[in-house]
Amino acid sequence: MSVTCGSSREVRCLESGRVKEKELADRQLDALLERLDRLTAELRALNRRLDAGEHLTPIVRELGALNDSLQALAYAALGRQGPEIRRRAG
Repeated sequence: MSVTCGSSREVRCLESGRVKEKELADRQLDALLERLDRLTAELRALNRRLDAGEHLTPIVRELGALNDSLQALAYAALGRQGPEIRRRAG
């Protein structure tokens, strides 16, 4: 930042400019840290949601197996053989 002042006050003007630049940099840093804190909180919330959903994996597998069984029963009830079902690896 270039500040032009009278020769007797030039040193004070330069110091004043440096202080203003430092204040601006400090405010920018504070804003950046605040934003990082919000992002960290959001990531923690997402991780909690993901952790809570991990217990659903066995239920999803069981529902898939039940769906296969229900389809086989539906075809049997109709008196015809259903398509050959390949079991999912899991």
